[in-house]
Amino acid sequence: MSTHSDSQDPTLVTPSLLRDWPLPAPGEDKYSRGAVLVIGGARATPGAALLAGTSALRAGAGKITLAVAESVAVPVGVALPECGSVGLPETPEGSVTGEGLNRISSYLDRADAVLIGPGLDHPDLAESLLRALLEREKSLDTTDDGGAPAIVLDAFALGGLVEIQDDLGPWRGRLILTPNPTEAGILLGRDVKDLGADVAEIARRFDAVVSCQGYISGPSADDPTESALWKITTGYGGLGTSGSGDVLAGAIAGLRARGTSDAQAACWGTHLHAAAADRLASKLGPLGFLARELADQLPALMLELNT
Repeated sequence: MSTHSDSQDPTLVTPSLLRDWPLPAPGEDKYSRGAVLVIGGARATPGAALLAGTSALRAGAGKITLAVAESVAVPVGVALPECGSVGLPETPEGSVTGEGLNRISSYLDRADAVLIGPGLDHPDLAESLLRALLEREKSLDTTDDGGAPAIVLDAFALGGLVEIQDDLGPWRGRLILTPNPTEAGILLGRDVKDLGADVAEIARRFDAVVSCQGYISGPSADDPTESALWKITTGYGGLGTSGSGDVLAGAIAGLRARGTSDAQAACWGTHLHAAAADRLASKLGPLGFLARELADQLPALMLELNT
């Protein structure tokens, strides 16, 4: 793919570009389309994990497991019968802690993409969760990470990332980050000034692919020390609705699980998310469509772009 490191001249993500960058074939069964594990869903915010899981399925992932606060695990499983639902230890207030990862060990081992963040509601506990996941991975002491899953971070998990920056070794090169501009500022430790340049800086700082409000950046395919930059060319202001970011993160995780590269998952997922808003805006008006309706648009949009 053609890339640019100049933040003033990003590669535009157009339907033509995506058709030249096709998604993996559907495969023969659900196992060939990858597994996604979503970790989030506090008692007060289980819907975020549901939205992310639904979006990952709509993006074509084969299997979904939602690891959420124990008190909401059963209703989450009923609300999304296509998923596996596992309860995690929680505080008396219903926030997910960093404990009890043994309950999801087998899912972590089998996942192609792990999405952490949708519905987490406590920044310090989100950081504890990230530390526990990193410690678990270090304890496995594997020398071959060829099958290691992509790690997609969203919402409160992004704030926790700043605090563990010096311990990110096992995850470097495997991270996909989906901040909004406020969260991008937290990752940078300053206000966002030039979104394209700042997204590229975050990508370099965390050795990650980053999608933020229509800009995507990651290591250049030609020179990993340089950042490639893309910009989405579509999308309505109606995307600024509750749950929209969970749908975006889920779509990216689902595409990544299917076997795309990190950058391809981010470019495709961000474009599909925005194009879904365009489609809903044309039917319902520019405001008032719901995040869960965005996910429902993904299969038809993929069909149109991948043929």
